Amino acid sequence: MAYVVSQRTSEIGVRMALGATSREVFRLVLGDGLRLTAVGLVIGVAGSIAAGRWLKSLLYGVGSGDWLTTAATASMLLAVAMLACLLPARRAMRVDPMAALRAE
Repeated sequence: MAYVVSQRTSEIGVRMALGATSREVFRLVLGDGLRLTAVGLVIGVAGSIAAGRWLKSLLYGVGSGDWLTTAATASMLLAVAMLACLLPARRAMRVDPMAALRAE
């Protein structure tokens, strides 16, 4: 996310020059990061379910999945992703529109 924000600095500067508030920019960056995380979680949970069913057919006494563990893991990954998106989002809030436009 830090790389994406650094690449989009001029876009963020234009948005702020046209009237976007720092809260809207924060929400934009955080939303982009969490959207990517949600897609990854959906694919990961689907893969986990498929792998659990496959292992259940191969091994004796292995359950197909522990929903509590899957939910806890997904929640932990979502929390870590949110923390990882917070610093770049805060940095994007502080972009000076004039400096971003001049750098382009």
